[in-house]
Amino acid sequence: MPLISSNYNPPLLFRHSHFSTIYNGLFRKVTGLTQVRERIRLSDGDFLDLDWSYATKPSKKVCIIIHGLEGDAQRAYVQGAAKILSTNSFDVCAINLRGCSGVPNERYRSYHSGATEDLVDVIDHLLEMDRHSQIYLYGFSLGGNLLLKYLGENELIPSAIVAAAAISVPCQLADSLGQLLQFKNVLYAKRFKGNLIEKLKIKKEFFPDKIATHDIKKVKTLKDFDDIYTSKAHGFANAMDYYAKSSCLQFLSFIAVPCLIVNAANDSFLGEACYPVKEAEENKNLHLEIPKYGGHVGFHGPRNTTYTEVRSLEFFKTFEG
Repeated sequence: MPLISSNYNPPLLFRHSHFSTIYNGLFRKVTGLTQVRERIRLSDGDFLDLDWSYATKPSKKVCIIIHGLEGDAQRAYVQGAAKILSTNSFDVCAINLRGCSGVPNERYRSYHSGATEDLVDVIDHLLEMDRHSQIYLYGFSLGGNLLLKYLGENELIPSAIVAAAAISVPCQLADSLGQLLQFKNVLYAKRFKGNLIEKLKIKKEFFPDKIATHDIKKVKTLKDFDDIYTSKAHGFANAMDYYAKSSCLQFLSFIAVPCLIVNAANDSFLGEACYPVKEAEENKNLHLEIPKYGGHVGFHGPRNTTYTEVRSLEFFKTFEG
């Protein structure tokens, strides 16, 4: 499908990539949303915590929201999306990926950009509940890559899945890592790395035979973390093998449900390979929008909403039954 033209034109300050990214990540607050937690068991015996928000009236529509790297269901970008959806007749199931709900998960493994098996378990759980006949998927950054990989790698997905939206997606993970390791992103990379190392220290307490203090001290960059922990804990040879096998880019041509992808042209986390123009042109189900502005999961909008929240809601409503 041809690229979608974008009319997103924020106020002057929010045209700056870093200002847009930082404001939405650190300063935006969402109020008036109630979340109810449910814990489910996964296929391997570990658990996930799901935070539910409900429409004012019983709904047959549910949207699964997946956060980004080191996020959770209480981040403003998740709560903002949940609020606009729940006020428009959608129930919302916001996933806290393994270890991201405030409680360490029970297995040595954790979450990663390609861990679609956990999304499968959540979808199966919703189908077993039998409350909803329409399922929508909505992911941010890492969560966007995960859901697009899921949709493209599975020949048969549940017929209940209607549409998906993916925001600020690092479609080619090695390319995104290359951007994060540049000086322009040094503060973001430092913050991510610090959070990940703290979690790795907790892993060491529970699994001292699998990770040692000297291993943790070797982590100087995000790639080091993926070489030392992510790849080894999840069955990859090394970080580059993990990036190659988990990037959604290679799966986009196989997606058979309508998907909206919104990646800002000034997203400092994304390199050229993260903008799947060719794939969108060749697959009628991919609706790629590249606004000039927005930063990474920014897209500031009026009345404490974001452009992508409004845009995703409009997209979902186009395909609802």
